[in-house]
Amino acid sequence: MTKEKARRQPIPAGPPPDEAKLREAALVHLARFAATEVGLRRVLERKVDRWARRAEAEGLDTTLAAGARALAAQVARQMVTLGAVDDAAFAMARARRLAKAGRSRRAIAAHLAGKGVAREVAAAALPEEELDAALAQCRRRRIGPFAPAPMEREARLKAMGALARAGFGRDVAEAALDMAPEEAAERLFRLKQG
Repeated sequence: MTKEKARRQPIPAGPPPDEAKLREAALVHLARFAATEVGLRRVLERKVDRWARRAEAEGLDTTLAAGARALAAQVARQMVTLGAVDDAAFAMARARRLAKAGRSRRAIAAHLAGKGVAREVAAAALPEEELDAALAQCRRRRIGPFAPAPMEREARLKAMGALARAGFGRDVAEAALDMAPEEAAERLFRLKQG
């Protein structure tokens, strides 16, 4: 049998995922990716959903999928209890990385909410200073202190618009655009150092 034919054959559904299989899947996922409790639960529920689709295609009983979904939530909670999943640590690390990449506090908060981090946990993880992130955004877009030439009025307005769309307030955007290139480069160097 060729590789092509082997790929086309559907994977048999087999028995529904039990707690042991879901725990193993959770550990495999956590070995590769940082995750929140909500994110891990979504991964495990997708595993159950894939099983249910295969079982339905084979004409098997899919009523066991509801119980397997409940087990997925239970396994995700167990991973939190064991310390394998820590939403606060995830939020701190992700917020730091996104701020270094030039994301505003608003953008970071939205990203963390999408990952399932609670609002209070996300608020504690947000950086206090937003100017450094605005400077990182300026460097990436080559505006403000990182522009190849001094910006005229129209170019400055476009740069202000770009920073506003990125989620930065007017005062932060103006401070970033008005900063001297040497000072901006120094601040970004300190930001990269940690």
